[in-house]
Amino acid sequence: MTQILQDTKEPSLPARTRWAILAVVLAADVLDLLDATITNIAAPTITADLGGGAGLIQWLGASYALALGVLLVPGGRLGDKYGRRRLFLIGLTGFVIASLACGLAPTPEFLVVARLAQGAFGALVIPQGFGILGATWPRDQIGKAFSLFGPVMGLSAVGGPILAGFLVDADIAGLGWRTMFLINLLLGGGALLAAVRLLPRDTGDRTVAVDGPGSTLLAAAMLGLLGGLIDGSTNGWTTRPLALLLLGLALFAAFCHRQRTAPNPLLKPSLLRDRGFTSGLTLGIVVFAATAGLLYVISLHLQQGLGRSPAGTALGLIPLSIGIVIASIACYQLIHTLGRRLVLTGLVIILLGCGWLALLTDETGTWPLVPPLLVIGLGMGTCFGTVYDITIGDISTEESGSASGSLSAVQQLANAIGAAAVTTVYFKASGDGDAHATTLSLVVVAAAIAVCLPLVGLLPRKAPAGQGH
Repeated sequence: MTQILQDTKEPSLPARTRWAILAVVLAADVLDLLDATITNIAAPTITADLGGGAGLIQWLGASYALALGVLLVPGGRLGDKYGRRRLFLIGLTGFVIASLACGLAPTPEFLVVARLAQGAFGALVIPQGFGILGATWPRDQIGKAFSLFGPVMGLSAVGGPILAGFLVDADIAGLGWRTMFLINLLLGGGALLAAVRLLPRDTGDRTVAVDGPGSTLLAAAMLGLLGGLIDGSTNGWTTRPLALLLLGLALFAAFCHRQRTAPNPLLKPSLLRDRGFTSGLTLGIVVFAATAGLLYVISLHLQQGLGRSPAGTALGLIPLSIGIVIASIACYQLIHTLGRRLVLTGLVIILLGCGWLALLTDETGTWPLVPPLLVIGLGMGTCFGTVYDITIGDISTEESGSASGSLSAVQQLANAIGAAAVTTVYFKASGDGDAHATTLSLVVVAAAIAVCLPLVGLLPRKAPAGQGH
């Protein structure tokens, strides 16, 4: 995310206008969250309609997160350079058009490209929100605006998958899963019209530098790694997927070199010399990758193993979502009291939930799964709400904006890699039945989480002042 840049003069907009601007920014963030998660629910239905098999299921979520993660930091800097209003409107317009393309997709390949476009345009929209609020809300009131993000995002996390599931099952006008994307024409279009009318004009700063070559190298590297991983898991480990993996690794090495030598890198090398930041970055990559894959596998288990409909699957995931919301709110209150111990607590709770769920993969009912899913959600919420706040605990104020933006981008990339990697395990083992595939995936996720436990001791003890209460 970009840093919140306040004007030298206090904003003088009427209160009604400020709240309307906040509603527009929140609507954009809600759209992003919804489209990041809806394919977890609808992937089996989409593949049954378009074909594409396991490969399409893996690409549906990974492609969106990949584009969002690669372009999140450059998107923020483009807003600083050319104006946040301009980038917000361009991004939201592109997002709506890309959603239309998703809804009309005739082939799996077309849909994946449209999902990449959705993520790319989303990366232009999301970083602008905090800067826009910082320029329109007085300093002594902006806390009220930011306090709404947690509850609204929490409700969206619960309600989004439910809405997606019911839209798929409703089969409105015979459109089936396509209505999940086409509804963005209404939601995104309304937000766009409001943004055109409400968002203040700003000129930007043409001296801001954007590392285009670095972003290109990172995008190509991630595409190579994901392409090789997904191709190998679905079509066999022939020369092509291995070559893609090697190409991805080579391009990632080139990206790392670029970050050491570029005048304005995406990730400042000085941040990587901070032990706490590097430990938190590594821990976050593994945890977010593992949990992203876990969410996909649970959805697949409910649909392909237990025969639940998309709406039934969404309802089945409610305990997990509720757990995330409860723990996130609680951690906001406790982060300064418990610090990094909250991260350790969250990891242990996830491990307990995975172990509990692994014992129930042969269950055919939904109710026995409610307690372990709630436990997993509590663990996720505890980690999600604290790990990156703790990670920047020892970072200087001057570098906190760059650190936060880098961590947000890395989280999305971890989601992309994790969704592909864990579902690779699932589909590889699915020949022996869904229960075996789900159990093995849970073991892999638990092993990844367990590896992170020693890293907690290397994190800063506390979050920086101003986080939580």
